[in-house]
Amino acid sequence: MAVMMQAFYWDCPIKEEKEGEWWNHLAEKAPELGKVGFNAFWLPPICKAAEARSPGYDPYDYFDLGDFDQKGSVKTLYGNRAELENLIKILRQNNIGAYADMVINHNSGADEEEVNPIDGEKRWTKFNPKSGRFPRDWNCFHPSRYERVMIEGENFAGFPHLCHRNPRVYTAMFEYARMVIEELDFDGFRFDFAKGYGAWIIGLLAKYRYERDGKEFSPFVVGEYWSGPDDIGAWIDGVRSVTDNQIAAFDFPLRYKLKDMCDTLQYDLRNLTNEGTVAASRPFNAVTFVDNHDMGGNEIVNDKNLAYSFILMNEGYPCVFWYDYYNLGLARPGTPNGIDALIDAHHRYAGGEAIILHADPDLYILQRGGFEGKVGCIYVLNNLGDQWSGTSVKTQWPNQKFRPVAWDGHDIAHPDERTTDGQGNAEFPAPPRGYAVYAPIFE
Repeated sequence: MAVMMQAFYWDCPIKEEKEGEWWNHLAEKAPELGKVGFNAFWLPPICKAAEARSPGYDPYDYFDLGDFDQKGSVKTLYGNRAELENLIKILRQNNIGAYADMVINHNSGADEEEVNPIDGEKRWTKFNPKSGRFPRDWNCFHPSRYERVMIEGENFAGFPHLCHRNPRVYTAMFEYARMVIEELDFDGFRFDFAKGYGAWIIGLLAKYRYERDGKEFSPFVVGEYWSGPDDIGAWIDGVRSVTDNQIAAFDFPLRYKLKDMCDTLQYDLRNLTNEGTVAASRPFNAVTFVDNHDMGGNEIVNDKNLAYSFILMNEGYPCVFWYDYYNLGLARPGTPNGIDALIDAHHRYAGGEAIILHADPDLYILQRGGFEGKVGCIYVLNNLGDQWSGTSVKTQWPNQKFRPVAWDGHDIAHPDERTTDGQGNAEFPAPPRGYAVYAPIFE
């Protein structure tokens, strides 16, 4: 499985003094991140928002990518279309794909208020974007003549919500998606706030027969459905009922387990073995993550690389957060103790079936069996805060030597090599409040 980077955090261009220059900044970083092993960037919203310094989750003009003087600026907070196109070109040169953040449910920044004749309420729903594409009025939003139900999902921040059953809206969303894939060369979509509208529209946007270089192209699709495992599973099924494309969802249930593991004293690691996550029940539909731009005030505070070790050694499509990687310094390039080493281990070894070999309150040991060139590995997670810990487990490899390839914890002394006996048994330890990854050595 590949590794994704969320290539932004909230207000990152402002905080890093790169307003209007974020696309250029990412282009500069692309070569080094490609060498690390990142396969895709999830980019922030690309279109003009309601305000000049907005991160983009309040879209105003879907077809202004930073080239029209409106809402207080010409560029978006991140740049303009030419810079975005150049970024995607450079990503492609470094074998990195791009996923667009699609905010297709709520809008903001309307030019006029209107009275909606259906309920008599006055709202900001008159939009006259300078791109000239997708002007809209009250009938493009809920409540609308095109749908008796007031809204298909949850509301967000009091913004007007698009009614996708209106043919004008439906057509505009397809035009926007086609621009993203066919003109800008994105490889997929991340759908924001998927609880706010029907799963059917995502299914239809996913199944459209996009063309690239004269060939049919199927985009990657992941949704932000912030809920429990049953609700997320039902949402995935709802999207899949409309399309046979591969659909993924962010694994929020797993993320909260990982926060508890990192930030709760005496957390029982057996909680990581049970059901209740997307990765456990639908590993091929799970995008796993540790933190993101929406977790302000609820971030993981302690020993965050424990969580990264878990998602990078387990099943699912792992997503690394830019802020953790760069601003918190968790990459630790050139050492075996950070995200870079875990990404390398992920690509080289962490393939095949994930089998839990041991789990108790303080020790968790996982075997990846190997698949398609990935030889497999042993992953050990130690929750004890004051001592190395391990136990003997039965692996699939008899008489096999293992070497440590990645580790971290409250003691980062180099773990020893290990060799299994004729039945595949050996003891694999990890540092206190840490992890270790052991890879088989084939000579």
